[in-house]
Amino acid sequence: MEKLRSAVNEIAYAHTLSHLTPFHRSLLPFLSIASTLYKLALSLRRSLYQYRFFQVQCLPVRVISVGNLSWGGNGKTPMVEFIALCFSRHGISPLVLSRGYGGGDEVNMLRRHLLGTPTKIGVGANRAAVARHFIRKYGYIDICKTSWHEKQYLERKVQNSLHSEKIGVVVLDDAMQHWSLWRDLDIVMVNGLTLWGNLQLLPRGPLREPLTALRRADAVVIHHADLVSEHTLKDIESMILRIKRSVCIFFTKMDPTYLFEVGTINAKIPLTALHEATTLCVSAIGSAEPFVKQIQKMRALYVDRIDFSDHHIFHARDIEIIRAKLRELEGKFDSKPVVVITEKVSSHTSHIYFIVCSVCIELHIFLSIWNHSIISSWQDYDRDPEILKQLYPFRVFVLCSVLKVLPYRGSTEDSFKKFLKDHLKLERRPAH
Repeated sequence: MEKLRSAVNEIAYAHTLSHLTPFHRSLLPFLSIASTLYKLALSLRRSLYQYRFFQVQCLPVRVISVGNLSWGGNGKTPMVEFIALCFSRHGISPLVLSRGYGGGDEVNMLRRHLLGTPTKIGVGANRAAVARHFIRKYGYIDICKTSWHEKQYLERKVQNSLHSEKIGVVVLDDAMQHWSLWRDLDIVMVNGLTLWGNLQLLPRGPLREPLTALRRADAVVIHHADLVSEHTLKDIESMILRIKRSVCIFFTKMDPTYLFEVGTINAKIPLTALHEATTLCVSAIGSAEPFVKQIQKMRALYVDRIDFSDHHIFHARDIEIIRAKLRELEGKFDSKPVVVITEKVSSHTSHIYFIVCSVCIELHIFLSIWNHSIISSWQDYDRDPEILKQLYPFRVFVLCSVLKVLPYRGSTEDSFKKFLKDHLKLERRPAH
């Protein structure tokens, strides 16, 4: 199964077929048929919303959607965290809504990072129902009728605890295809390193929707922009503007902050712990390249890597593969190597399962017009740290990073915050 998942991923990001192995090519007919079915189901589902066979629900507070067009590694959850912190630091209580499938480990990561802020986190497939539950419990405020948009308000700390309890904004994690809930602002994340692969729809390619879906975006954020050449960034920007000339474009990166060791999550370890260390990067995420490049920048003596496919389910044999590589490195460098993982290491839900579920759930529209939702999940360290302890006596570090807006081509953190304010003040809601 791991070989199949890896092959599907390689096909999705192969720009030419000439480099594919016979095994990869043998999968193409099946993947192409599945992609065609997915496209038909997607088109039907979109039409059912367009002609109002499916209802779009509207919340009494402003809603921000953070999503993407392709699978994994686009920085959606870090951006959700960044936005939640922007509002909570200025006295507005955000409600983050996540589907939370596959163990809810992204939710666990958000809870850990947003601890001590007025942020509330709701989990459930029916996000409108979850939001209404929180609104009934805590109440809400219309931030556009407060002094939120005034500069002096942004500069002072939270003083009114009642204000911070009432929900002022909803942030949807991974919601570009969650069409059943009205949003006032659509932010689309793009992985600057991998972009959209072969530009094909799932499962033949990595796209959940065609690139023309970018026309619905209010902003496109090019993530991992620090790892991409300026020439490539300009090409990406031009490509996006050809699809929608008026869209705002921002640039972000992941900034490593500290490490913690598996089993001692509350003890922060400085990044200098990796200086001159023999390091093995182990990942099971959508895009491992940015993670490895981050470690390479930390002056490690030597950096090796083992990449499992996105959403890989870890088993005892995988631990043995990792241990074998560690013993090899130990013999080569005559020192005990360390393992570094991201906060997003999956151990339960498979990538292929996600693809099949996405297609099947879309096709389920044909059978039951009222049962309509897309399920997806991608997970992290929180899911099952116990299996990582089996690598003892080798030390396992978890790399923690935060999203930062890069000052590039007029894009700054301040301009991004101004963009949020200006667009949320616009009255674009449907008439009831």
